[in-house]
Amino acid sequence: MNHFFNYLYPSLFLTSFAATVVFSSLTFLYFFLPLSIVFYFAFKNIRVQNFILLAFSFIFYAWGEPVWVILLLFSGLLDYFNGLLIDKFQENKTVRLVALLNSIVINLGLLATFKYADFIIQNTNFLLGTSFTEPNILLPVGISFYTFQTLSYTIDVYKGEVKAEKDPIDFLMFVSLFPQLVAGPIVRYAEVAAQTRVRPFDWSSVATGVNRFCLGLFKKVVLANSVGILVEKYLQVQFYDLSTPEAWFGIVLYSLQLYFDFSGYSDMAIGLGRIFGFTFPENFRHPYAATSVANFYQRWHMTLGRFLRDYVYIPLGGNKKHQIRNILVVWFLTGLWHGASWNFVLWGLFLGVFMVIEKVLKKYFDLLPRFALYAYALLVVNFSRSFFYFDDFEKLGIFLGKLFYSPNYIGAGWGSDLASYAFLYVVVILFCIPWDEIFPKSSRTNEVASRYYRGFSLGINLLFLLLATALIVDDTYNPFIYFRF
Repeated sequence: MNHFFNYLYPSLFLTSFAATVVFSSLTFLYFFLPLSIVFYFAFKNIRVQNFILLAFSFIFYAWGEPVWVILLLFSGLLDYFNGLLIDKFQENKTVRLVALLNSIVINLGLLATFKYADFIIQNTNFLLGTSFTEPNILLPVGISFYTFQTLSYTIDVYKGEVKAEKDPIDFLMFVSLFPQLVAGPIVRYAEVAAQTRVRPFDWSSVATGVNRFCLGLFKKVVLANSVGILVEKYLQVQFYDLSTPEAWFGIVLYSLQLYFDFSGYSDMAIGLGRIFGFTFPENFRHPYAATSVANFYQRWHMTLGRFLRDYVYIPLGGNKKHQIRNILVVWFLTGLWHGASWNFVLWGLFLGVFMVIEKVLKKYFDLLPRFALYAYALLVVNFSRSFFYFDDFEKLGIFLGKLFYSPNYIGAGWGSDLASYAFLYVVVILFCIPWDEIFPKSSRTNEVASRYYRGFSLGINLLFLLLATALIVDDTYNPFIYFRF
């Protein structure tokens, strides 16, 4: 067990913002969260509770870079008023359309300015031979998430799927809720509209939320960070000396780090939501049990996939018209959403091509045994992580070559890493297995396991919390990968 923590040392510079407001920081765990819970439950009135959540959400977001609260507030108020206009002028199609376009153009314009300005200027200079200076604007954390969240609201009001929120406090609370503000899940207003007005206190809901939060904290701090140390070792420190097995080892671990980092954050967000009486949508559903690339991304970051399906894929024609084009457009946008760099676009298009192949050759895929489908999906997904990890195309080319052939011999340290981290690998595998799909809720095995978990949940949660705290106190490697998206 000692080997499990041997390489847990600080290795990445974290900005003061990220280091302070992430859920896996001591400030959050032992100061911000307890304080917010105490203030929230000190009042019974739902409007007072909403205001308290709004205040703590703005404090949470403002902790490191207060100036970006202005942008968050502007985005929220913009769509609050656009929603009111769309709702009020039901018979005036022009006003409604102008309000919708105002929301779309300004929100996407802000996202393009803050996230893609440098990327656009770099490519303009390259293509036209110009020499425009890059503004080097700092990316506001969470802008990709809350932009999509407010956009979905105005579009849904325009389509008549939800009524416009009249109370600005309730709407701004929906936009800025700190549990899901900076990295999702992407929550639609319709999913929480009723809960902004009525949230009866329920101890079982709070207990469920605590369980989910502690599970996510364990996945993020203990699993993702531990795997991440090895990722850095193989994909950065020893990059040029990698043999082919070591290259595959590194990229598979990176894929697992991404999963436990982001799904752990989503678990914490969903758990925090339950503590405060909100039910957020699931964002992950055992992606490593997928039998195709399409199935993998039906299980991974599901709220983003749902957004692009409903607001891009279906309006383009969905499965009925130009399906192949629609798939490639969605995956081009998926790649671009993840980062202002061509490697992300390449990653998205790579996956899009495989999804097209799966559509065209579906009858042949259906003939393959299940284990072959698992192997195929894992091979393609893990290979695609190369495009996701390396934004330097020279390094990307070298690494892709190493995946197929490398003249380097396997280093002596690889065997040591396999042995020293054996316990970690076992835990990681156990957490990737879809136990609830193997043993459905109605099964006797699941009932017995659930009963035992309920009985020992306090001890399990304390263990998860203590392990995470010990690693955080040790000032270990503790990034949140999805903050940069």
